[in-house]
Amino acid sequence: MPLPPPDPFLRLKARGSATNPAGRFEARESSAENDGWDLPEEERLLRTEVSEERPRSLINYISSPDLPFDRTINPYRGCEHGCSYCFARPSHSYLGLSAGLDFETKLVARPDAPALLARELARKAYSVEPIAIGTSTDPYQPIEARYRIMRGILTVLSEWNHPVAIVTKGALIERDIDILSDMAARGLAHVGVSVTTLDPALSRAMEPRAPTPARRLAAIERLAGAGVPVRVMAAPVVPVLTEPELEAILAAGAKAGAKAASWILLRLPYEVAPLFRDWLARACPEQAEHVLNRLRAMRGGADYDAEWGKRMRGEGPYADLIQRRFQVAAKRLGLDGRLPRLDRSRFARPARPGDQLSLF
Repeated sequence: MPLPPPDPFLRLKARGSATNPAGRFEARESSAENDGWDLPEEERLLRTEVSEERPRSLINYISSPDLPFDRTINPYRGCEHGCSYCFARPSHSYLGLSAGLDFETKLVARPDAPALLARELARKAYSVEPIAIGTSTDPYQPIEARYRIMRGILTVLSEWNHPVAIVTKGALIERDIDILSDMAARGLAHVGVSVTTLDPALSRAMEPRAPTPARRLAAIERLAGAGVPVRVMAAPVVPVLTEPELEAILAAGAKAGAKAASWILLRLPYEVAPLFRDWLARACPEQAEHVLNRLRAMRGGADYDAEWGKRMRGEGPYADLIQRRFQVAAKRLGLDGRLPRLDRSRFARPARPGDQLSLF
């Protein structure tokens, strides 16, 4: 049964969640109730709110055997794309907010991120390794058009000759092709573009404020045409709904110019599981149980298994079949290799006004 809306008079337009349950750290949960007064109420449109945060540090250092990087940057908290399946939704619970509608509508921007990044790179103890951006919330979500934080971050990384790997489904990345192409020519930039489905109607339902599949493929084409190495990401693979499209997604990515590919199985940690079940019940009621049963067959009978080595791929016959299908398609399309290794050797403090220039 679908979860109740947070307010019966709240109008939701292009939102992935229809509810706003309390986060897992909250002691109380509120809900709208009929007060018994039969009075007309005005419907209110739920709009996006953005607050600003000035953190003390920007680079997040992580240790995970499942990931090929050890540090990340998040220019924003929350994501207006509103993807119903987003595994980053539970991060809003640390702010005392909901992983539901709050995650999509109460966003946090970090406008000082570029200056903070420059200070962190200037520390004597800093040791260069590629920085991954977009591994949690999308750096090219709609509010980036106004805040331009990502462009500022790329400018700093370019000045320092620092390698970066970006993951996005936002077409706004095309705005920064001038910086990215220049960095790519120095071996400093990779981009992964997530294409969950090629069906625009399904994409609209699952990812209500993200660019259409065709628009993402066009971004791949533009990036590749500018010399930026691009990986097409079939992520997440949703059993039954998007899993049949796996080969078609890879083929479309290869045609657009991608040079590598990857896939990740749908992940439903913490609050995401009930939110996604609610979305399935509303958007795909006839397929909901099939989707969940197939997913649980790859998750040891549960909605999710966070164990290292399993959380990205699942396990069992269905998971093995998806992996084999991916391998065959990637090899056939020439996407089975790796993108060029990012160059760490160029990293250096940029010249500043007044610095003595080197003679050699």
